[in-house]
Amino acid sequence: MDFKVAVQTCFSKYVTFTGRARRSEFWWFVLFIVVGNVIASLLDSLLFGWMTSGHTVSILGALFGLAVFLPSIAAGVRRLHDLDRTGWWYLLVLIPVIGTLILIFFFVQKGTDGANRYGPDPVSGSGVPA
Repeated sequence: MDFKVAVQTCFSKYVTFTGRARRSEFWWFVLFIVVGNVIASLLDSLLFGWMTSGHTVSILGALFGLAVFLPSIAAGVRRLHDLDRTGWWYLLVLIPVIGTLILIFFFVQKGTDGANRYGPDPVSGSGVPA
C-alpha cells in the first residue's frame, strides 16, 4: 500500500471501527497527519502571524485536526484489530507518555497471519477493497 492509497482508505473508512488495517496503511496515514500539521502550522504563521499576546493563531491547524481526528482513531483501532487486540486498548492514549509508548509498540508489530476475529488478513489480499 502506498501513501495515496493509504490516505484514501483511511478517509473512505472515516469512522469505520471494524475490520483490520495493515501497518503500511496506518503509518502512511500518520505521516500524512504529521506533514499536514506542519503545512497547516506554516500557513497559519504566514497568513495570520502572531497575536498580541505572543501566541500563534492556528485556525488551519485546528480545522485540519478536526478533519483527521476521527479517521486517526478509527485507523488506530483497526490497526489494533490487525494484532487481534480489542479497540479498547486505544484508551491507553489517555495515560501520559507510557500509554502512547505502549501503543507505538503495538502499532509497529506485524499483524496476525490469516483471518482473526476481526476479519480477513489485509496483507493476503482477501477482503481488501479494490
